[in-house]
Amino acid sequence: MLLSRNIGMRSPIAAAIATLSLTLAALIPTAPARAAAAPDISLANVKAHLSQLQSIATANGGTRAHGRPGYLASANYVKGQLDAAGFTTVLQSFTYNGATGYNVIADWPGGDPNDILMTGAHLDSVTAGPGINDNGSGSASILETALEVARQSLQPAKHLRFAWWGAEELGLRGSQFYVNNLPAAERARIKGYLNFDMVGSPNPGYFVYDGDNSDGTGSGPGPAGSAAIERTIQDYFTSIGVPTRGTDFDGRSDYGPFIAVGIPAGGTFTGAEGIKSSAQATLWGGTAGQAFDVCYHRACDTTANINDTALNRNADAIAYAVWTIATAVPPITVWQDTFETANGWTVNPSSTDTATIGQWERGDPEATTSSGAKQLGTTVSGTNDLVTGRTAGASAGANDLDGGISSIQSPPITLPTGTLNLSLSWYLAHGSNASSADYLRVRVVGSTTATVLNQTGAATNRNGAWATATASLNAFAGQTVRILIDAADASGASLVEAGVDDVKITR
Repeated sequence: MLLSRNIGMRSPIAAAIATLSLTLAALIPTAPARAAAAPDISLANVKAHLSQLQSIATANGGTRAHGRPGYLASANYVKGQLDAAGFTTVLQSFTYNGATGYNVIADWPGGDPNDILMTGAHLDSVTAGPGINDNGSGSASILETALEVARQSLQPAKHLRFAWWGAEELGLRGSQFYVNNLPAAERARIKGYLNFDMVGSPNPGYFVYDGDNSDGTGSGPGPAGSAAIERTIQDYFTSIGVPTRGTDFDGRSDYGPFIAVGIPAGGTFTGAEGIKSSAQATLWGGTAGQAFDVCYHRACDTTANINDTALNRNADAIAYAVWTIATAVPPITVWQDTFETANGWTVNPSSTDTATIGQWERGDPEATTSSGAKQLGTTVSGTNDLVTGRTAGASAGANDLDGGISSIQSPPITLPTGTLNLSLSWYLAHGSNASSADYLRVRVVGSTTATVLNQTGAATNRNGAWATATASLNAFAGQTVRILIDAADASGASLVEAGVDDVKITR
């Protein structure tokens, strides 16, 4: 775990990471169904790996730090275990502070190469000690999870990649090197990253990275998809009756380089130098007023500095997350429209629209600004989207939505039976002269009508930013439906812009 901050307490994230987060709608689909059952990871095996790491440190000056012989010996131990189990491994070298560092990257054969789930932990210690909790605990736990993948000859839907990072304690150097040197096409194939840093603290808490900022404090949500990872991990702890609390994406561990480029992330953490509160001791047991790990970054971070119960629970949570996410059957796309071609949407389908300008149209939008972005010139994918008044005009207010309501309706969509979900990207932007009478609304019309998004305006400035909304369409299974989108400028002279992109229905 990188450097000292008070973890277990809320701390602000770097602004550069926070600005990459998307605002998610309240309705988010649950974790994928029909995943294979996760194994029970052997605590004895995990501790055997920790004993090996301790022996390596003892034989090499009491440390496994970057640039020291103990680190390379640790990397070779991990690589040897994986090579013997049938993984394809790479010892990726990099240089920092005049010393050579190494990442161990291991790929399990099979799975969709365009849908990669990565699981990582940093392998280095600080120079002061052997680093058995920080972070032998995470490294050993994901190593044993990877070896269990091999023992079961797992054939996941996703491609599995495991990583042990070097020089994390010096500023996430190994993981940053890996992410920075991935070609853009390869980076896009990584759909999720699981990070485990300090999972056996002697006075443990049970923290899960707060993917959706559900407690409403701290640094804000992670990239879209992080909330689903968080819920998957929470599901495991709920199943064993252990309460969890959120911990921020504060840039302190190796998820940082991944979320900085928009890759969804998640993981667990049992606490570092932060002090366990009385409320936390009541929740989890242990000693209030004492650090979660009194040996954090010290020579006493040895195999004696591990809580077996916390280590066992977290190792099983790691396996649960990997199995659940990687083996679930991917959803089937029933219908989608990215608006790159004309697919039969109808403007003003009921001949009741009142807008005089800025009506819905499909096209390549031009950006406008007025106290911030109002019409977005960048789409979620491709060149085109649905937008209110595509052209910018002479000013931000020239071609915005004016005069009332504009609507647009999809062609008929025949839905199959089964579990169905709708997802779409959207934004609503307005000036401070707007009101709650202005809105963006998306409805599904079949034998009944359901509103799946209803974003109203307010008398404050709201800049345009793409967000994601999702909703269940199970009530419409087997029906033929249409998607009806309407936006309103009903506040007189208010400045209103809206956009929709990448509408998809999956089963």
